This record gives sequence, structure tokens and C-alpha cells, in this order.
Amino acid sequence: MMPESIASQRVERAAVPTIRNTLPPIIFGTSALGNLYQAVDRDTKRSIVSEWFEHCDGVVAADSAGKYGAGLALESMADALRSLNVAPDQILISNKLGWRRVALTTPEPTFEPGAWVGLKHDAVQDISYDGILRCWEQGCELLAPYRPQLVSVHDPDEYLAAATDENDRQRRWEDILGAYQALSELRDRGDVLAIGVGSKDWRVSEELARAFPLDWVMLATSLTIRTHPESLLDFVEAMRLQGVSVINSAVFHAGFLTGGDYYDYRKVTGESVEDQELISWRQRFHDHCKRHGVRPAEACVAFGMSPPGVVATALNSSKPDRIAQNVQLVSAKPPAEFWTSMKQDGLIDTSYPYV
Repeated sequence: MMPESIASQRVERAAVPTIRNTLPPIIFGTSALGNLYQAVDRDTKRSIVSEWFEHCDGVVAADSAGKYGAGLALESMADALRSLNVAPDQILISNKLGWRRVALTTPEPTFEPGAWVGLKHDAVQDISYDGILRCWEQGCELLAPYRPQLVSVHDPDEYLAAATDENDRQRRWEDILGAYQALSELRDRGDVLAIGVGSKDWRVSEELARAFPLDWVMLATSLTIRTHPESLLDFVEAMRLQGVSVINSAVFHAGFLTGGDYYDYRKVTGESVEDQELISWRQRFHDHCKRHGVRPAEACVAFGMSPPGVVATALNSSKPDRIAQNVQLVSAKPPAEFWTSMKQDGLIDTSYPYV
């Protein structure tokens, strides 16, 4: 059980800055290995993983979760790594904990209906001191002989948002703190390299960073070329000064900025004023890209990596032939004239200091 003191006091421990020198600039997402929205065959999954090593020098980093396909992503990644004879010290794995594989007793999985295809298991949420250790142990079993070196609680913002009232939120918050106490113990005895947090609501990450010492923070759909509030930039800078590495992700707003139909996982139909504004912004953005010879994806990634505190970007692909392009994106440098024109047209905040 969680020590009683953790719910009422902050654990005093300096963040470990070694991750800043450990992470490569690109972290490969693995939701496709868990059959997100479509079933992906074993050979294709193996090819995806193979491409990681084909186009990266040194250690490869991958971000996964027990929630991805009810553990299928972890299992598939380990299967591919074994078949490719990848040594454990050549892969740096991040496992987001909080969902645990269970038997499938219904025609379809009960978690995130419609999102995962062809699963043979279900998943349940398990966030607490003991629960996160159950998730950790299961993740290690699914990944064997590989082990995650980076761990976090998966989407604590969504766990808190499900609270029915303030008392329930406080209970859930203490569940999260208990989970981080367990992760801290794993780190302190050397079972993992670093602990962090990733959430779509960056303010929950900020709240957690105040309550508990972290090594890294992953942002999602929050620090992008489309949206970059000053308060978020202040948080990123505060993390940098504390030695906490920031990883950016979902910089395309679920693909909308590069031409897709979904913005932050909702379909843009153009029927509302908000949708019309989004479509107009994207068109103007693409016009600037064309004028300056910049691919929209390059601009999105370059902007997302521009704050000094951001050390890496997580990019996902279900197609092996897109991996090389994703690797190239993290080193792209759009010309200064592009950023100037974007600011002059009001597409980027004119006071944004990093481009």
C-alpha cells in the first residue's frame, strides 16, 4: 500500500537531467502496433520497427502504453525486436502505465469502443500505488526480454476529468500521487531510468510537476504552430530551468494541419464557425508553406521543437515507408522568411520568441 505521507506532502527529490542527453530527437509512437483504427499484420509491424533502426543512428526511442490495443502494441513491438535481433541496449522504451490487459468477455473490447481493431483482450484502468505496479509488471512481461526505461501514468488529465465532484477528484488525485510514489521507488532502485507525465491538458502536467519531482513531461496537442499560449511557454521554460526535459507530440492536431479531416480527434465538417476558422487558418498556412517551399509537416515539427526546453518530438506512423520522412522532419529548418511572413499574417503570435 502507498505510504500515508505521500498524499499530503511533496517528495523532495531533484529531477534527474540525464534524460536530456539520452533521448534522440525523434521518439516513435506505437499505437499502430496496437491496431489503432485498423488491423496491421505482423509483417508490416516488423517492417515499421525495422525502419526505425534503418534510419536512426544510435539508440532508438519508442513510446508505447498498455492501453494501446490492450497490450498488443507492447507485445508486437517485442516480437518485432526479437525477430530483428535488436539488443536491449539499442532500444529506449517509454511505457505509459495505467491500463492493464484482462480477458475479453464481450464481442468487442469495452475500453475506447471503435478505436482498436481485431483485439483478443480487453483493458481496465488501474491507477493507484498497487495498480501502477501491476501495470508495470504486466508491461515487463509483454515486452520481455526488453524493459521500459521511461515510465509515466497514462493520461492523468482524463482520469481527473472523470471525477463526479471535488471530493472524487481529490480521491483520484491521491490515486495518481500513489502511482507516482510507486514509480519513484522503481526509479530509485534503478529499475527505470526516469519518470514523467504526458497529458493533453498541460495544466494537469503543471499541477503534477508542482506536486512531485519529474524527469520529463510530454505535451500533446498543446504546443503547436496553431496554438502556443504564453502560459504554456512559461511552463516549458520553467521545466527547462529545473532540468526537466519536454517531449512534444501531436503537433499536427491529429493530422488536420497537414490536410486531414480530424482536428484533435473530432471531424471538421465546415458547418460551424469554429470549423470555418480552422479551415481558413489551414489554407493560409499552406499558402505560406507553398510560397516558401516548406512542407506543412516540416513547419509543424520545427515550430514544436523551437522552445529550448523541448528535446524531442514523438511521431507516429502505420506505414513503414513514412518512417524515413518522419526522421527527416525533426532536422528540417524552414527559412527565417517563412516565420516572418507567418507572424505578419497573424498565424503565429508576433511576440513568439523562438522563431
